[in-house]
Amino acid sequence: MAGKKPRLAVWKFASCDGCQLSLLDCEDELLAVSGAIDIAYFPEATRGEISGRYDVSLVEGSVTTAHDAKRIKDVRARSRVLITIGACATAGGIQALRNFADVKDYICAVYAHPDYIDTLATSTPISDHVKVDFELRGCPINKKQLVELVSAFIARRRPVVPPHSVCIECKLKGNVCVMVAQGTPCLGPVTHAGCGALCPSYNRGCYGCFGPMETPNTKALSGELARHGMDAKALKRVYGTFNVNAEAFREEMKRHGS
Repeated sequence: MAGKKPRLAVWKFASCDGCQLSLLDCEDELLAVSGAIDIAYFPEATRGEISGRYDVSLVEGSVTTAHDAKRIKDVRARSRVLITIGACATAGGIQALRNFADVKDYICAVYAHPDYIDTLATSTPISDHVKVDFELRGCPINKKQLVELVSAFIARRRPVVPPHSVCIECKLKGNVCVMVAQGTPCLGPVTHAGCGALCPSYNRGCYGCFGPMETPNTKALSGELARHGMDAKALKRVYGTFNVNAEAFREEMKRHGS
């Protein structure tokens, strides 16, 4: 129908809600575009729901249950465009550490009545289950990138989200390299930009919150980290955090021990 505003839906799967809160934190920015879209489904923000199909769906969280594996297929079927937001949705999240262990051991250690828990053995990204049109990285996502994403959708253009590493952000801010100058271990050379080089700006190494950049040379970085004193155990740990199941980080972690 001519003049009809596009419908936006926001969905939650296994996650901490941090990326949805980043969306809610865009109060002033969203006011500028709120007149151009209908937020048709967003349980974190409103009880109201406009049923039916959606022009774009933002999906936070990973798939960790059989129910969610089925539900994401329904979300995909009802969405013209499906965009995953955050490390959980794009790489399985920190909960994907279960992929490298026996999930039954975790359940028994955490829950008083493990027999009540019904879960999959793995935590997997949304793209393992359905077609994803765009991925927005981060733990949590960068709200400026999210506003760019929504604006691009309204304007029917591709979002401008740079694929380069955190190192470029450091250079743009005039930061002195913490690894070169201080010997501080840093994942910046292989991590996707988006945080504004937050940790290096405070003289800390990058923790890899935004996952691997395009074509990351993790092997070369591991050699440099080893030169600064990290052993195989430490190297395995440094890649095994928020984006442990992202392919580049997962394979490099495996290279330093199963």
